[in-house]
Amino acid sequence: MPQDAQTLRTTLSLAPVIPVIILDDIAAARPLAQALVRGGLAVLEITLRTPNAIKVIEEMAKVEGAIVGSGTVRNRAHMQASLDAGCKFMVSPGASPKLLDSAEYMPIPLLPGIASPTEAMAAAERGYSFLKFFPAEAMGGAPVLKAFASPLPELTFCPTGGIDLAKARDYLKLPNVICVGGSWVVPPEVIAAGDFDRIEALAREAAALAQ
Repeated sequence: MPQDAQTLRTTLSLAPVIPVIILDDIAAARPLAQALVRGGLAVLEITLRTPNAIKVIEEMAKVEGAIVGSGTVRNRAHMQASLDAGCKFMVSPGASPKLLDSAEYMPIPLLPGIASPTEAMAAAERGYSFLKFFPAEAMGGAPVLKAFASPLPELTFCPTGGIDLAKARDYLKLPNVICVGGSWVVPPEVIAAGDFDRIEALAREAAALAQ
């Protein structure tokens, strides 16, 4: 089916920032998710970039209040594994025709990545109205998405890639941005140190961008 826009709108509207998490330590999964949820960031993207990513997703999906999705989804096998692990949504770095074909068979929505107006239009022709803009900063940042707004008014974006707290503010001012994805709220060294109070504080600071 085409993208479930209403479900995705509801999910992406819950917080201004989606933490983009690269984690291999299964033991850290639950305390990390709990800290993020306490800080006001309930929607979590766990990238499929580590050997234990699916197990991390399974653990985080058990945390009360967490809405867990998978990232770096590139094929149907990734999609099925994400669904089986308890994901509520999926995020991809691109929007290849084969990937979008595979998404037709999934009961959870895909947020596909685009980097140009042509790619955005191609995804829109397939029924997608919510898109990831990636890699956001490398592709020109907030000014590019601002330029997209007038010719592509029906599309809404979640920019990801190279964004920090200060840059997030610029993106969130745009009418066609619903939220941003960022890894600054989950620094690897802080996770490795087990300082989940610090993670909660970073999440609270990011969640306050909604105000």
